[in-house]
Amino acid sequence: MTDYATLRTTMVDTQVRPSDVTKFTVIEAMLTVPREAFVPSNARDAAYVDALVPLEANRVVLDARTLAKILDALDIQSGELVLDVGTGLGYSAAVIARMAEAVIAVENDEARAHEAQAALTEHGADNAVVHCGPLEEGAAPHGPYDVILLQGGVGMLPAALLEQLKEGGRIAVLFMEGALGVVRIGYKIDGEINWNFAFNAAAPVLPGFEAVKEFEL
Repeated sequence: MTDYATLRTTMVDTQVRPSDVTKFTVIEAMLTVPREAFVPSNARDAAYVDALVPLEANRVVLDARTLAKILDALDIQSGELVLDVGTGLGYSAAVIARMAEAVIAVENDEARAHEAQAALTEHGADNAVVHCGPLEEGAAPHGPYDVILLQGGVGMLPAALLEQLKEGGRIAVLFMEGALGVVRIGYKIDGEINWNFAFNAAAPVLPGFEAVKEFEL
């Protein structure tokens, strides 16, 4: 039988800590949440590999390093409401739920949303709710949010999502340009987003966040 607890500790010690992730809340959450319970059943043996875990239709579970560095940069506090866009089977929401007051996780596939909610409930993330709908629309009825993050790449960021961020709030976005990407942390100040570079990463662009191609003559 696979010793997932040991694999989880190894993941944190070899992928997360060496990547300049220092926030105790991030490390504790990733040591605690059983990642294997939030990936497809046929991918559980690869749940702790240092790589993206494929879901379907160009969707993935972000590698532990990328998610941990995003969470470290966002510095989520215990009293904050978080919007997790593209939660997949709920791993990111389960991790965030251990850090925030509550997390609203958005998933665009009804079956996947149901599976994610069931897994979150089973593993004690009672402060996490999965909202089913288009990823690019977020979950306005539950907002506004202190923090927003996306579980995949972005070519174009919809204004509707930025409108759901509170004044003074933070948003983490992995902007993709071809095969390369950069994570930036945006701070909403006087209604405008001010972006700071965080680190380089890569992931497939989420549906609804594709860059709009300019018309050429």
